[in-house]
Amino acid sequence: MAPQSSVFKEKFNMLRQELQGVSKSLLGAAVLFFSMAVVFAPQDAAAACRGAWAEGSAYNTGDGVTYNGGKYTARQAHTACVGCGWNPVAAPSLWQAGGDCTGGGDPPPPTGSGIAAILSESTFNTMFPGRNGFYTYSALVAAANTFPSFATSGDTATRKREVAAFLANISHETGGLVYIEEINKSVMCDTSWGPPGCGCAAGKWYYGRGPIQLSWNGNYCAAGNALGVDLKNNPDLVAQNATIAWRTGFWFWTTQTGAGSMTGHNAIVNGAGFGETIRTINGALECNGRNPAQVQSRINNYTRFLGLLGASAVGNNGC
Repeated sequence: MAPQSSVFKEKFNMLRQELQGVSKSLLGAAVLFFSMAVVFAPQDAAAACRGAWAEGSAYNTGDGVTYNGGKYTARQAHTACVGCGWNPVAAPSLWQAGGDCTGGGDPPPPTGSGIAAILSESTFNTMFPGRNGFYTYSALVAAANTFPSFATSGDTATRKREVAAFLANISHETGGLVYIEEINKSVMCDTSWGPPGCGCAAGKWYYGRGPIQLSWNGNYCAAGNALGVDLKNNPDLVAQNATIAWRTGFWFWTTQTGAGSMTGHNAIVNGAGFGETIRTINGALECNGRNPAQVQSRINNYTRFLGLLGASAVGNNGC
């Protein structure tokens, strides 16, 4: 039998060897884990030319884009959320002018005069991706050209604001140019106002139709007189002829004060602000706190469209 001290030393040495083996195993596992972590750790994406700027896209610091014919570089990583208006012109905290990014499918700039010089068909399609085929770009341009002051008054920034303001309101009225006729239809006949002799034709209903949702017999008569079309006896023309439909919208925008004190056209051209266009179109139901959610919906459209056109607001947006 070995002395007690010798037995103790032998057991101690065996235990030390086992611990050393465990330590080496743990160390090896740690090294392996660390190496795997290094391999799979997310890396900052390299800056790249991303082509045309687009809502909903994620951008890294240094990414280059093109927008409305200009070149821009991202100052910081971000996602261009839909409807936020974070385009390279409107968001200088996110983008700086300049860079070497070209091409990438950037839409061609607008060409022509009037609205066609401000709004290209590709931008129109971006604004209204789910629009009803009734509301064509060609009919929009043709109708606008019959109102010479629209999108031609003031400097380029003012013209962009007018186009954005008009489209923002009609987008709200039609659910993004989806609806041609009002959903909840009614006769909407009131002979106490309107042009002289403007009654209601037998069997005709004067509910909302077209981009501005023209409503009431008085407005149908007045618009028809101005456009040279018998809308009193045939209000359905506004839902059947795209150019006539757009023209009723421009007629109201450029000539009518509605529930406000100025036309939508004058509100933008004279710097009163987008809020006054809301007051003109539906202020009796929406402004002065009556329906803030509806007002905000219009403002959201306006902000988004301004971003797409490369402009910024002037005056008050709310009413």
